[in-house]
Amino acid sequence: MNADAFRHFYNYHFAENRKILDHVASLTFEQFTQKADYSRGSIREQLVHLFDAEEMWFSELRGIQPADPLPDTVEIDDRDAIRAFLDQVEKNSRAYLAELQDDMLFTKPIKEPEDDQVLFAWQVLLHVANHATDHRAQLLRALHDLGVDTKSQDYIFYVYENQ
Repeated sequence: MNADAFRHFYNYHFAENRKILDHVASLTFEQFTQKADYSRGSIREQLVHLFDAEEMWFSELRGIQPADPLPDTVEIDDRDAIRAFLDQVEKNSRAYLAELQDDMLFTKPIKEPEDDQVLFAWQVLLHVANHATDHRAQLLRALHDLGVDTKSQDYIFYVYENQ
């Protein structure tokens, strides 16, 4: 386990997040905000949760306050605002990853909340990526059900395309 491996894997993670937003662009506002009983709700609500969670975890790793979360509900199409938020989250995450050193993976950098103080940095990094994969899979299914032509998010295909 080393910092370079995490940087590589997060390049995949960021690429998959952007692909999801590209798929979402083809939806009508009604499809984008359509209520769903599974997981976090609508496609919009899933995206907001996904990006807010990443912002929160990387802010904890960096010891700073997270950015203000996106609103839970919306009356107007805010996909541009969501994309801008993701761009900022990715920028902040990449800044942390750029400074990450192997020895930092085995530190417990989180001071607040108390429950998270027991976590090693490597555990947080794995959690964030795993959490995102879970929600992207849910989003891909929802998008497929709406007729969007989606592709697999398997890591190995990223490797094949980026050798």
